[in-house]
Amino acid sequence: MTESASILTDDDILTQALTWKKDGRSVALATVINTWGSAPRPAGSQLAIDETGQMVGSVSGGCVEGAVIQEALEIIKSGEPKTLEFGVSNDEAWEVGLACGGKINVFVEKLD
Repeated sequence: MTESASILTDDDILTQALTWKKDGRSVALATVINTWGSAPRPAGSQLAIDETGQMVGSVSGGCVEGAVIQEALEIIKSGEPKTLEFGVSNDEAWEVGLACGGKINVFVEKLD
């Protein structure tokens, strides 16, 4: 299953993760657990990642999503869940041409 222009539902993401597990792949699930200020995806948004880096869903976008995928691959190997924090202050946001800052916390866990 690939992500189209629209965001997949939570059921689509979890169904794909389960399919990967049934196929014998290791899978991690990333979930946005908190947001403050400006955040591209709301709390509850999910991203499933398999051991090859294939993904479905979204927790943010851009470099944050790439960082979450890299952490997920490490968590698949270690089995240790982790909460990741990403953010930018309002001042930093203005410096790079963004309207406002924000933060997100993403919980990443290996599915057993």
